[in-house]
Amino acid sequence: MKLQFPLAALAGLVLLTGCPDKKATETADAPAAAPALAKAPVFNADSAYAYTARQVAFGPRVPNSKAHAAAGDWIVAQLQRFGLKVQQQPFTAMTFDGTNIRARNLIAQYQPAAARRVAIFGHWDTRPFADNDKVHKNAPMDGASDGASAVAVALEMARVLAQQPDSLAPNVGVDFIFFDAEDWGYDATTQAGLKNQLDGSSTDSWCLGSQYWTAHLLPAGYKPEYGVLLDMVGAKGGVFTREGTSRTNARAALDKVWNTAAALGYADYFRFEDTPGITDDHVYTNRAGIPTIDIYHYSSPADLFPAYHHATSDNMAIIDRKTLKAVGQTMVQTLYNE
Repeated sequence: MKLQFPLAALAGLVLLTGCPDKKATETADAPAAAPALAKAPVFNADSAYAYTARQVAFGPRVPNSKAHAAAGDWIVAQLQRFGLKVQQQPFTAMTFDGTNIRARNLIAQYQPAAARRVAIFGHWDTRPFADNDKVHKNAPMDGASDGASAVAVALEMARVLAQQPDSLAPNVGVDFIFFDAEDWGYDATTQAGLKNQLDGSSTDSWCLGSQYWTAHLLPAGYKPEYGVLLDMVGAKGGVFTREGTSRTNARAALDKVWNTAAALGYADYFRFEDTPGITDDHVYTNRAGIPTIDIYHYSSPADLFPAYHHATSDNMAIIDRKTLKAVGQTMVQTLYNE
């Protein structure tokens, strides 16, 4: 999860920014009536919590580290255990500080033969330094909400779907796509003393995995009806708002998810509030022609991200089963409403 857009990143997208005259606003277009809800299986928050804890237990999932490799292997093993078709997409990249990394995107398909498809995106790596930490600046960080919670929700969705007999499957195929090397980007606010060696190149320092995937689509020619990016979806008091890029590029999908959440009683989490666009993996999937929304923990107009963002406090102590349930059940129900 990244900073607001620099001007150079606005090409090809119409976005709200964090300018003073573009403050977040409560909107009046909440659903007049709750949509009919199809019968959907139950999302298990305890399971999602355990998946989050297991990822954190590997240690910081920083590319080139043993913990990163072990965590990636574990994610692949879980997806295969659920019976999903799994592909790995290895790639190399240089980060803003000149580090050459080995990374891999992970792709798993549920009902791969289905013509209609929905993508669930997330990132599985952790930022290598807690540069936003007030006390332990640049210390290693767990990334419990920022990364692990999104993977955990997706894994539990995959587990639940895989348990359903064909007669109770949703009317869409689902692709779980986990990007790597998302969080090793340059933050001009906290890293002003460092040089961004990718500045002036065609590569953004953030979201290296999604940039690679959208340039080398796997499966080839992949074109789902829409995508949902999960990022920072596990912390206590999670608040999810209608982010600018999501509204501009994937409004139909945004309305589906937010209206479903309201119908399920999760409107305290999924707020009918419009907030600025941010840099995240959905920027690149939208540019690739996949209408994608971003579900992430919004803080306030002054601080887009919560205090644990890129800090050592992003650990299991902040993870809340109620937040995981709100996001996971909303996503499962959205799929079954198709």
